[in-house]
This record gives sequence, structure tokens and C-alpha cells, in this order.
Amino acid sequence: MNYLNLDTKKTKETVTELNILLSDYHVYYQKLRNFHWNVSGENFFDLHEQFEQLYDDAKIKIDEIAERILTLRFAPVSNLSDYLEASSIKESKSDLSDRDMVDTILGDHGKILKQLSAVVKKADDAGDEGTIDLIGAYIRELEKTSWMLDAWRKKTAGTYKEA
Repeated sequence: MNYLNLDTKKTKETVTELNILLSDYHVYYQKLRNFHWNVSGENFFDLHEQFEQLYDDAKIKIDEIAERILTLRFAPVSNLSDYLEASSIKESKSDLSDRDMVDTILGDHGKILKQLSAVVKKADDAGDEGTIDLIGAYIRELEKTSWMLDAWRKKTAGTYKEA
């Protein structure tokens, strides 16, 4: 890996965490599709569109994570059974209420943010600025999305109240 000037042994640890992240995003993506197809009720229009935006974003991130693994000269995990085994995100039922769907997604965001931090730590140990830059942007975006979903589920008179 001379052209990247990275230590392959250290980079391998980063890739292990990236493959877990890739698995998390695959299960998360499918859960969002599930919720997009099955949301109902008074919030249908808002959430149907929001879930589509989220899964479109996840699809892009899945490709970028896999390409980063390839850039580091390793192979991305690519089987559904491996994703389900490695991911901390679990599949979900289809018959949840709209609010339960949002609560579930926010719980998944917490798990993904934890894994993003694990990737950054390993990438930092390896001096891998490219991965740190990629993942840093994901953290910022997911934190903002989480804030927005959390704001949606609150019933307040326009003021922010901590949960």
C-alpha cells in the first residue's frame, strides 16, 4: 500500500470496523425500506418521504464505505448473512406505529454513531486521514438528521425541551 503511505496492519483494523459499519448501513437501509413501504396514519406523507430520503442517503453511504475499503486494498463484506451477523442493527417488524418507527430509527442512529466513532478511532491510530474525513462527514449528517427526527416526535409549543 505504498501509494497511500499507510501501514497495512493498522489499516486492517480500520477495515474491520468499516465492514461492521457497512453491515450496519445495509440492515439500516433495509429497515428504512420496510418502514417506507409500511408506514400509515396521519403522518404517512411526511414519513413516507422522509424514509425514502434516508434510504437514498444510506444507499450512497453503503457504496462509499465499500469503495473506501477497496481503496485501502481490502475486500468489503458482501453477503446478507454476514451483514446480519456483524451488524448491531436488527431487523424490525413491519407493523409498527409511525412514532415507533421513528423511535426505532433514532435508536439505530445511536448504534451507527457508536460504530462511526469506532471507525474514526482505528483510522486515527492508523494515520488514515481519508477515512477520518469520510466518516466525520457522516457523523455530522447523522447527528443533524437525528435532531430533526427527534424534533418531529416532540409535541411542544415551539420551544426545545430536552428528552
